[in-house]
Amino acid sequence: MSVDDAVRASVSYDQLRAGEDGLYWLETRPDADTGATVAHWRASDGKRDVSPKDFDVTSGVHAYGGGSFVVAEGRLWCVGGDGLYRSRRHPNELELVSHGCFGDLTIGDGELLAVRESEQSDQIVALTLTGAPQMRTLVSSPGFLGAPRPGPGWLAWTAWSERDMPWDACEVWTASYSPQGGVENPVKLAGGPEESAVEPRWGPDGALYFVSDRSGWWNLYRWDGRKVEAVAPIRGECAAEPWELGYASYGLLDEGRIVAVVQEGPRHRLAVIEPDGTVRPVDLPYTSIKPYLALRGTTVALIGSSPTAAPQVALVDLAEADLQVKVLASPEHAGLDRARVSTPTELRVRVASGREVLALVYPPTGATADWQAPVIVRVHPGPTASCLLRLDWQAQFFTSRGFAVVDVDYLGSTGYGRAFRESLYGRWGLDDVDDCAAVAVHLLSTGRAVPGQVFIRGASAGGYTALHALAQDGPFAAATAVSAIVDPERWAQTVPRFQRAHAMRLSGGAGPVRAADIERPVLFIHGTADEVAVVEDVRELAEELTSLGRAPKVLLLAEVGHYVASSRRAGAALEAELAHYRSVVRAAANDHQALQGGQR
Repeated sequence: MSVDDAVRASVSYDQLRAGEDGLYWLETRPDADTGATVAHWRASDGKRDVSPKDFDVTSGVHAYGGGSFVVAEGRLWCVGGDGLYRSRRHPNELELVSHGCFGDLTIGDGELLAVRESEQSDQIVALTLTGAPQMRTLVSSPGFLGAPRPGPGWLAWTAWSERDMPWDACEVWTASYSPQGGVENPVKLAGGPEESAVEPRWGPDGALYFVSDRSGWWNLYRWDGRKVEAVAPIRGECAAEPWELGYASYGLLDEGRIVAVVQEGPRHRLAVIEPDGTVRPVDLPYTSIKPYLALRGTTVALIGSSPTAAPQVALVDLAEADLQVKVLASPEHAGLDRARVSTPTELRVRVASGREVLALVYPPTGATADWQAPVIVRVHPGPTASCLLRLDWQAQFFTSRGFAVVDVDYLGSTGYGRAFRESLYGRWGLDDVDDCAAVAVHLLSTGRAVPGQVFIRGASAGGYTALHALAQDGPFAAATAVSAIVDPERWAQTVPRFQRAHAMRLSGGAGPVRAADIERPVLFIHGTADEVAVVEDVRELAEELTSLGRAPKVLLLAEVGHYVASSRRAGAALEAELAHYRSVVRAAANDHQALQGGQR
């Protein structure tokens, strides 16, 4: 597989939602320079783009965006770099409605609701849909707001303080509300210092549904106007960690049924919850489902993938006895149809504390049962996130070149409940490093990994873990740090407002990465326009290493932000990473030959 193949295949689908005339979603194509595009599908004429080719539909609200478009009365409303836009009557023409940072666009009764963020506060605003849009503020907070969801005579929303992340402490509020009016008598229904309540949604029965982790797992609850009650206890996560606004991890079907995405470790499944609380699994060919369900009647649209199927937009009619999956969109590239892929196996390794660490092991493409290979241990970003059981063409890029790739769900990952998620606070750079090292040592002891050819790589928070893993004695011969965080305390001062609380809760573990501790090869890949982890910190660390005679390899990508893998320079980053590992493999081989020659 060529690097171009890997990049072209990494098409991303997000923010799937139902409209009056079909389905809409956001499509990002790394091999194009257009950024994210709104695509539209309907049964009569298939898929087409509806946003201008030169317009990047993206929201910077809370740094990570979300809910960046909606279609109402035949008009596209969307967020670009400098504000909120709507389409003119002529297709593919947009006009600026308001400057500012917007997200979580939602249609109410004749109006648009949205979250608007300023430098020090959030507002939920409403705009008229017709004529010259008039904007008014409904709710204000010095902290953060999300999920404005209108219901008959009511408005619901979420709120959390500037001292918290929404997965730590998030509240669901509701108030009486009428379109063109204001909110009155707001009441908090759920959430608090030890509870994350997210994704409120009004049901056809007039009840308000939401997801809360008060039981230790994000499960569904219902408020009927008098009391809150559990819908169905599930030992799994019925919501995704809310990095972005606009998630829809569940949807309300007819006759009181609910369809939900449930995460258990690295796996996702779809389930239907019956009115009596019975949970019925839906048999689908997907092991990873994004938190964007779109419903119409008994039909569910979703973005799903598996170890052998790249992410795709699909339709499933739950009323059919024999479920059929209709694929609406998937990456199109002739070479990929013939590509052989490496499928992962789950590996569980017990660490010193007695915990089990789960990892996904991708052997080299075409490997036999007794394979041995150089190994790349990948540390997922976040760290409040998880590895995903889905086809990753960038992993396949390396497995097709003789490497094994291993994804680790270290302590702090999602998919294992609230307690596991919180356990990394104050231990960042310690327990995560230990978990990754334990997996690597296991692969070495079982003869899977080649000694001296075990690497660790991570992006963002994962880059911090990778660097600390290299800064101590252990199994790793080299590291790649992409968009890496270097110093948690300094990062807390430069990170966007949304993530400052995360930086503070994580800190207190291993502290900053110190150049004096790094004695093995490292490759830094960083975008110069990164606003989440600023490039200056990496430059400074690289200069310190150079002054110590341990000059790292550095690839700085001009005008690229935090997400290198989805940028137009993703190919250059892959090539640099491959060259980095190969240089270490060659050096190890040369050292081995020299040793053998000396012994003779």
